[in-house]
Amino acid sequence: MLFPDYRPRRLRRTEALRRMIRETILTTNDLILPLFTVSGKNIKNPIASMPGHYQLSVDNLVKLAEKVQEIGIPAIMLFGVPEKKDPLATRAYARDGIVQKAVKALKDRLPELVIITDVCLCQYTDHGHCGFVDGHTIDNDASLDLLAKTALSHAQAGADMVAPSDMMDGRVAEIREALDENDFSHIPIMSYAAKYCSAFYGPFRQAAHSAPQFGDRRTYQMDPANALEAIREVTMDVEEGADIIMIKPALPYLDVIARIRQEIDLPMAAYNVSGEYAMIKAADKMGWLDGQKAMMESLIAIKRAGADMILTYFAIEAAEILQS
Repeated sequence: MLFPDYRPRRLRRTEALRRMIRETILTTNDLILPLFTVSGKNIKNPIASMPGHYQLSVDNLVKLAEKVQEIGIPAIMLFGVPEKKDPLATRAYARDGIVQKAVKALKDRLPELVIITDVCLCQYTDHGHCGFVDGHTIDNDASLDLLAKTALSHAQAGADMVAPSDMMDGRVAEIREALDENDFSHIPIMSYAAKYCSAFYGPFRQAAHSAPQFGDRRTYQMDPANALEAIREVTMDVEEGADIIMIKPALPYLDVIARIRQEIDLPMAAYNVSGEYAMIKAADKMGWLDGQKAMMESLIAIKRAGADMILTYFAIEAAEILQS
């Protein structure tokens, strides 16, 4: 039997050879860890649907962030869970809000760790939607000022980067203008540019207490069936001043990540969301697959598709494996 001159198995024979020809390399520098913070002291509330993750009071948040920095992860994404909610999300932009307090504490202790803050209203509104609500309608333009005020308050507290996740039209431009007018032109915006209305957000909504109290988010988050629309959404955010664009979720939208990578030359993030994390953890617990291998394969797939950075709840576990 005749074989072609090229035999791929020749270069798969040993681990050293496989490393030498590896096309996609994942490092700790690619990872961003999402974290949840709450008011109080010495609080570590387990998140049942996200084993290994917690709602943390600021003191415990800082302790975990120290580990994050020590292991080589360059950044965290911070989500706040307020004690009180109201229709105008006033705790989202309050000077003494939970995120603002946490950012100050983190920067005092860990000035080199990059602190990215999620800019949205859903955790802070009593109706659970990401913008201002008029009756049962989410008012896009009335939401922009609230989002800009929230982003500005995060920058004033010391955030290194703000990340609007609301999917209101025009919010990147509004935030960029607010930051620039208040001497924060150096603060970059990581825009959730193509955020799909996904079933994979369920565990996050439990963790952040952010489920909508009526309806759903289909009028502002993207239809999972659409890919061309993602290009339009991303292009709009780039034109409005986004510095980094994000695709969310990651694994069900690898085609979108790859497509945007071909269209846009800005740095791109992908969010390996809570549901993706929970599925692997659950299957590992049941013995249906090897959780560590599935985790690393998933993260490599996201990087291979074109993401420059990955927000993932696996960040610490993955970093420990990468360093070993």
